[in-house]
Amino acid sequence: MSPTTSLSPTATCTDTCSGTEPAEFIIPDFFTNCRYPIRLNPHCDPVSRACGQWLCSQAHLVEPEATKYTTILRPGYFASSCYPDADAFHLRVCADFLAWSFKMDDWLEAEKSDVNDAWGVRDCCMSAFRDPVNFQTERFSGILCKSYFSRFKETGGPGCTRRFIHTMDLWFISAAKEVDNLAKGYIYDVESYIELRRDLSGCKACFAFIEFVSRIDLPDEVVSHPVIMALEEATNDFVSWSNDIFSYNKEQSHHNPHNLVAVLMVHQGLDLQGAVDHCGQLCNISLQRFEENRAILPSWGEEIDKDVAIYVEGLQNWITGPLQWSFEGARYFGKDAHIVKRDRIVKLIPKQPL
Repeated sequence: MSPTTSLSPTATCTDTCSGTEPAEFIIPDFFTNCRYPIRLNPHCDPVSRACGQWLCSQAHLVEPEATKYTTILRPGYFASSCYPDADAFHLRVCADFLAWSFKMDDWLEAEKSDVNDAWGVRDCCMSAFRDPVNFQTERFSGILCKSYFSRFKETGGPGCTRRFIHTMDLWFISAAKEVDNLAKGYIYDVESYIELRRDLSGCKACFAFIEFVSRIDLPDEVVSHPVIMALEEATNDFVSWSNDIFSYNKEQSHHNPHNLVAVLMVHQGLDLQGAVDHCGQLCNISLQRFEENRAILPSWGEEIDKDVAIYVEGLQNWITGPLQWSFEGARYFGKDAHIVKRDRIVKLIPKQPL
């Protein structure tokens, strides 16, 4: 297989709906299919508390919003699942970044921002990234960026700092497009959705944090190598497609069609379970692509190879981390998360009135 191959097989499932809406669907057996070890950073609890206090203070959160972001979404736990070997300082920066990301996601999705607002936030945050000390703003999004990114720059190497800024810009651009497309009622085809989702997932910026927490700074010839890029894409795809399965219930209840499950139902004529199963197949293919490309990693010399090994293990942690967090927080399955993890049955939420 070519190191940059991205498989998207033709689905074998067919639409078996009888015209009635399904009441539930079964999620794939992710914990059997993904055999990488699941780990948690030992600094999880104190970092989670500090992160929650920081977000509530900096973003002026009040109840019930404060509880939502600290207890339900659990950004400290998410960071601890994805960066299990980080020290307390670096883990805290990661947790604060993820907390900010959750607030931004909800602002874009739930609070129905318009595209001009989205571009305005992009301009503000990108200015904060470029000069977190001197840039001044009253926007909470930019204030939070200044806070966590000034700490990032204390130890982040020039390469991973540059990569973080660039990939965050890709995220802001894709987020603005998504806001505009939702407002216009745009329906993606499969390929256009996949292309946008790889930037919209935010994974690319999170991968720069692998270098940050490990105190490494990979050379450009490494990060631009097709095998490294294929490993990143396989990781990104696994996170994105599994997340689309987990988030589908919430999104369908809000009439949001921008989810791979929904896109497959429209464009490949699948019923709900068939589309979920197909997403599961794509997740398994992503794991296969990850292993096939890891097996053909080139060598850049002993010292660089050590850093590459750390980075690839960090990508592996990013496969298992979101998976672990999805069933420990309540973002997708509420208080029934552990039951869903055990039984794999998701009962559909009634759609909200239009």
